Amino acid sequence: MFDVVIAGAGHNGLVAAAYLARAGRSVLLLERFGHVGGLAVSAQAFPGVEARVSRYSYLVSLLPSKVVTDLGLPLDLRRRRFSSYTPVGDGGLLVDGGDDDRTAASFANVTGSGHEIVAWRRFYAMTAAAATAVAPTLIEPLMPRERLRDLVGEAWTDLFERPIGQVVNERFADDVVRGVVLTDALIGTFADPDADLLANRCFLYHVIGDGTGDWNVPVGGMGAVTGGLAEIARKAGAQIRVNAEVVAIDPATGEVTYRDESGEHTVTGGKVLANLPPFTLARLLGEEVPERPEGAQLKINMVLKRLPRLKDPSVDPREAFSGTFHINESRDQLAAAFRQASAGEIPGLPPAEVYCHSLTDPSILGADLRASGAQTMTLFGLHMPARLFDRPEAKEEAVRRTLASIDSVLAEPIEDVLLPGCLEAKTPLDLEKDAALPGGHIFHQDLSWPYAEGEGRWGVETAHERLLLCGAGARRGGGVSGIPGHNAAMAVLGR
Repeated sequence: MFDVVIAGAGHNGLVAAAYLARAGRSVLLLERFGHVGGLAVSAQAFPGVEARVSRYSYLVSLLPSKVVTDLGLPLDLRRRRFSSYTPVGDGGLLVDGGDDDRTAASFANVTGSGHEIVAWRRFYAMTAAAATAVAPTLIEPLMPRERLRDLVGEAWTDLFERPIGQVVNERFADDVVRGVVLTDALIGTFADPDADLLANRCFLYHVIGDGTGDWNVPVGGMGAVTGGLAEIARKAGAQIRVNAEVVAIDPATGEVTYRDESGEHTVTGGKVLANLPPFTLARLLGEEVPERPEGAQLKINMVLKRLPRLKDPSVDPREAFSGTFHINESRDQLAAAFRQASAGEIPGLPPAEVYCHSLTDPSILGADLRASGAQTMTLFGLHMPARLFDRPEAKEEAVRRTLASIDSVLAEPIEDVLLPGCLEAKTPLDLEKDAALPGGHIFHQDLSWPYAEGEGRWGVETAHERLLLCGAGARRGGGVSGIPGHNAAMAVLGR
């Protein structure tokens, strides 16, 4: 018998295992894949091409510095100087974190006045204050809504109570600027920001990470995060078994049945931690499953011979692509894509964003690729819900339209700089098939508010005393954060 059995060795399961093993608990971690890390992994996605791509998740923001320090995780996170670039006609909007004057000039050139940069600074001063207030609470016991509201202060109404689309409409006048702000409300989330507070929850999680909201590049790729966590857990005494798929959990006895190449086995845990989507967990428990979640993104990984040329001569492509490069993501374009997707159609001009990990971290490329000028490119497409991909030809159509969307804002076709054979696309249905994510939902289910709404002390508790949820579907879960893993460990330890 183990003190704790953990189902799922994604980053949250690894965080929980590391904390618990270091606290002297006997821990068994079971993982259905042949490797640890879940979707926070690096892989040589293209045969013969020495580029280790962060295939699924790709940036780090929500991982608390305290978790990194507590566990002694050897992690190098690099801040991206250029926050974003958005092509507009033959110019573009550049947000340069190292040059306020250049950013202001770019806003003036695109919007025709000084109003939007002032509004931008005021708005992000508000979100920064909210981040400072909310981020530390994510690894503390859940607090009541009223207490968190008091901590957040003036930003509460705009971030928690009013649809974020309405707030953005009031604060900004320019369609492009509005869209740049709203993308953070739509990553992995299919929602109307003018009416659905789900978009607010998504936005909040994208601007509060570790108290700064910065989205940083992990040196070595996402596999450096989970590889480091696995090593810490093992050194502390945790046992990790891969190719071991959990097929049943008895929450009354703590018995966990798993299947490997030699057959089925049963182990017992004083506590069982499920780093699994709630939909999957219900099935393993033999309980009524909740409504199937729905992912809403298209992920495309590429390796380029070189960076593509821009229409804007004033911006170096290395600047534009090292941050988030917005593609047809103005407010009106986002709304049009949402309407089309809601009607069951692949958007005609899909909104998307790309960035090039290798510009900040060349170590993910082999020496020959680095010398040749090659770069990785990661694309995240919005408003691509799973329902669109029921047709066999839908994926090809979505990729074709998305590449055409990129081409519309570049000075040359992206295909002209693509290394032969170096493009892979993942729809929500691919994630469901390849990664066992129900509906391909990257957050396991819709994000929750970071305050108590009737759950237990840590937001990881279930209806069963011995069973805790430690994955992204827990309250305050989602993204590469380790927060549910930390909180489940604290619940086990009685903190």
